[in-house]
Amino acid sequence: MLGIGLCVFGVLGFIDRLKFLAVHGRVVLGLSSNGLLSTISLIVGGVLIGAALRGGRISSTITVGVGLLFLLSGLLNLTVLDTRFNLLAFRLPNVIFSFIAGMLLLFLGAYGRFSGGLSVDNPYYQRRHRDDPSSGNGDHSEEDEEIDRWVAAEVAVAEGHATPQQEQLVREDAQRRANEARRRAWELYESRLQGRDNGSKRAP
Repeated sequence: MLGIGLCVFGVLGFIDRLKFLAVHGRVVLGLSSNGLLSTISLIVGGVLIGAALRGGRISSTITVGVGLLFLLSGLLNLTVLDTRFNLLAFRLPNVIFSFIAGMLLLFLGAYGRFSGGLSVDNPYYQRRHRDDPSSGNGDHSEEDEEIDRWVAAEVAVAEGHATPQQEQLVREDAQRRANEARRRAWELYESRLQGRDNGSKRAP
């Protein structure tokens, strides 16, 4: 989605015929832009769309790299605001957008990849432990195939190229986990309440 948004932002900038290196750009979709920024937005947007279509570790790596570039761009352009070195015609909203987009891309690209303490049901853990019996990837049964579908859905959502069916599967699983957590919390509350009642009855 971010890649498509960047492409739209870049195209609108070209439609407005913005000056290529104008220090004070025009506002496009709430952000200041010039010809150079429109060009960069189109390129980066195309890269993100291509990475999403490619999928896999390459997509994740590209997403992390672009996220770092967004953060670096926000920092650098923050230092040159209102100066003649503001070649991308940045304003404060542009800087804020760069930080938000950079952190979002870093989170999506790095989800589960760089953590050493992954749980057994984490999709990246299961990808790395295909032959480990504890990861549930032995002889495939119907349950194993269901787990594989869930793993593929989780990875696709994390890497930003999930189908609507995969997104629905992940949402349903998240709802099931939330319901189980609420049920356990309620059972724990009831057991503590019952323990207090028993204690008050035994008291002289």
